[in-house]
Amino acid sequence: MQKKIFSKDWLRYNAPVLVCLAAILILIFLPTGFEGAVDYQGTERVRAEVLSVDNSTIVDTGLVRSGEQRCRLRIEEGMFKGVEADGVNMLNGSLEQDKIFYPGDQAMVVVSHQGDTILTVTMTDHYRLNWELVMGAAFAVFLILFAGKTGLRAIGAFALTILCLWKLLVPFYLRGWNPIWLGLGIILFLTVMIIGLVYGFDKRCAAAVSGSFLGVLVTCLLGVFFTDLFKIHGAVMSYSESLLYSGFQDLNLTQIYMASIFIGASGAVIDLSVDIASAVYEVTEKRPDLLWKEATKSGLTVGRNAMGTMTTTLLFAYSGGYIALLMVFMAQGTPIDQMLNYKYVAAELIHTVIGSFGLVTVAPFTALCSGILFTWGRKPGEVQAPLYAGGEAAGEAASAANSEAK
Repeated sequence: MQKKIFSKDWLRYNAPVLVCLAAILILIFLPTGFEGAVDYQGTERVRAEVLSVDNSTIVDTGLVRSGEQRCRLRIEEGMFKGVEADGVNMLNGSLEQDKIFYPGDQAMVVVSHQGDTILTVTMTDHYRLNWELVMGAAFAVFLILFAGKTGLRAIGAFALTILCLWKLLVPFYLRGWNPIWLGLGIILFLTVMIIGLVYGFDKRCAAAVSGSFLGVLVTCLLGVFFTDLFKIHGAVMSYSESLLYSGFQDLNLTQIYMASIFIGASGAVIDLSVDIASAVYEVTEKRPDLLWKEATKSGLTVGRNAMGTMTTTLLFAYSGGYIALLMVFMAQGTPIDQMLNYKYVAAELIHTVIGSFGLVTVAPFTALCSGILFTWGRKPGEVQAPLYAGGEAAGEAASAANSEAK
């Protein structure tokens, strides 16, 4: 019998790729609605080369540098390409935000102009896009070389996640949509797509998505509860107050912070759910006589072993960005109890601990969903063909085994 080119198994496995590509194309051309922001009207953001610098107006006070650095620039892009102009690099006395340019550097500048006349050139930062592209391309090449077609699917999931966050989550947050419901909806969509790109739209995908999203829901509920209990305001997030002063004073920063808790933990939750679903699937394929209770127990065993390391994943992820803060506390001799009581420390504890709650709960959820879905319809003493083995040989083998059992 001739094999169908577009069989059900083929469609099941490749449908997520088609949906992912369609979603990426739509999101690429989807406007955010904030492209014409007033701050950048009448300006061009372009690359410029630093020809010379004048540091005579910079004031050094210990570690702090203030004043301004004047640079002679040659604009490399846009309507003023090739034009030389004077640029200003303002120093605010902050090592975190300030930058110093040297001759030969590439700078990103904002050119304010009126018609064909340049009014001012403000230097915003060093130009890094070229090396960022090199880094991204190297990552994609290594991923494809190592994982082949699976690597291509992973790149698709990576691109889709970035576009969903930038083109959907952020703009709708700015428009005042409910951050929690919007965040749950986007995470559910991304969970289906990311896991679907691994398995295809089959029972394994359904089991992993069910378990991971239930874990995300637990993280969401606990995050809302403990944020209120700890009296944490959303302004604890970096740059959040700048939003209020930029004309978005009606934003609910606290709900945005609550949503960031389960959004931040969702990646690790998806990872663990896929591990458990894959393990239970392999067990049920090798043991066609296995019932849902035994399959669930196998999933729980895998989950227990994985949680030993996965719970520290979020700890490393969040604490890595706060090493300097911890060093300040230690250098100042801040007592542990006082340190833990600060709201920005408590906020990070919520991220870490509540995110770990999601990891702990996703294991039994995924094990249970996998055990039920992968053994659905099995009866004690009855041997069935593997779920996705296909072909006549598997069916004949199962029939022979059932005949012998009877």
